[in-house]
Amino acid sequence: MNKKGIILFLLAVVCSIGVNAQSHKGLRINEVMVQNDDNLVDEYGNRSAWIELYNSTRRTMNISSIYITTQKVEDGQLPDRNQMYLVPRGDERTKVKHLQAAVFFADEQPQKGTFHTSIKLIPGQENYIAVYDADCITKLDEVVVPANLPAGCSFARNTKIEDFCKLTGNTFDASEWSVRNGVTGSEITPGENNYVIGKNDKIEQFEKNDSHGFILTIMAMAIVFSALIVLSICFFIFGTISKRMSDKKKKGKKQNQQEEVQAEPAGDAEGEVVAAIAMALYEHLNAHDEESNVLTFKRRHSDWNSKIATLTELSARR
Repeated sequence: MNKKGIILFLLAVVCSIGVNAQSHKGLRINEVMVQNDDNLVDEYGNRSAWIELYNSTRRTMNISSIYITTQKVEDGQLPDRNQMYLVPRGDERTKVKHLQAAVFFADEQPQKGTFHTSIKLIPGQENYIAVYDADCITKLDEVVVPANLPAGCSFARNTKIEDFCKLTGNTFDASEWSVRNGVTGSEITPGENNYVIGKNDKIEQFEKNDSHGFILTIMAMAIVFSALIVLSICFFIFGTISKRMSDKKKKGKKQNQQEEVQAEPAGDAEGEVVAAIAMALYEHLNAHDEESNVLTFKRRHSDWNSKIATLTELSARR
């Protein structure tokens, strides 16, 4: 492969990485409310229809540059961008964390902010909603909200968190959706996952039998005191064992000291004998006469020290 081919290959890889990084696959329409009478309130204190988009991926997704629309186009045709709401860039709130949701108000007032769209949902009739990627061609998801959706109710997916990753394509299947009216087991959850774990029957029964909490208080105190008693017993046992081991060690040390004391007389006698022998040897080897440290020299007469013998004889006169 020549250099030109290598460069083209690297450019293709970089472009594919960039496209994948900007892809919004995994973004799903999760819940829709057409007639909002007593539910979610926006930052202006108003209630309006809303659309919840859910990030079903395991990464943070920036949903800016996507399109939300209510126009339905035939296969092979492109939607009209003028009838679509483009989520603007530059808003940090468009970065949706993994397994989290963002709610958009369908109030035809995009001037109010990022999450206020230019589309409108009409109560009493069928509403089609679709979400397109930034290229305005790739359809990410779609839903058809039934015309008979009651006021104050939402149309939501029945998908659990662990099943979101199994969703493929954007084909709408009404069997995967249900009407939520806000009661237990049919909760309306804007901004959250639709699957809510129900209450525990045992907990509800306990709450019914102990409405004032006296039994729960007694049980909690009994558990705390039982734990303290068990700890006290453990500390007592460990302390007793440690004391016995310490006493045994002290007793053995004391016995060793007594044995050393009993062995001391024999050792002392041997030391005295050695000292006596050493003194005797010292006296024997270092025996000598006492001297006054004064040297005495006595002269003796000899020819060597005779003055007459040392005189030079004078020569005779003639």
